[in-house]
Amino acid sequence: MTGITILDRSGVAHDLPLEPGRSLMEVIRDGGIDEMLALCGGCLSCATCHVLIDPDMAGRLARLTADESDLLDSSDHRTAHSRLACQIILEPAMAGLRVTIAPDD
Repeated sequence: MTGITILDRSGVAHDLPLEPGRSLMEVIRDGGIDEMLALCGGCLSCATCHVLIDPDMAGRLARLTADESDLLDSSDHRTAHSRLACQIILEPAMAGLRVTIAPDD
């Protein structure tokens, strides 16, 4: 199965396994990328798992919820491709997903 690629803040690519049913945040955290703070543990209350989704892949993800959008509004680095990694549950159709960890606020 094809995995996912995470670009850290220095631009280094990390290839991680696609683990359907797990959140993107969990896979990044367990993949040893310590730039992902995820302070709330995925409870949708902190926005420290802010990522930027490759625009070509955005259509493969579930829609942004109002709660997620509200939290992303607190970031100085929000873009049209911003998401919270805790809210992205991986599915097989997301194989090849490319994500960049957003700059720290």
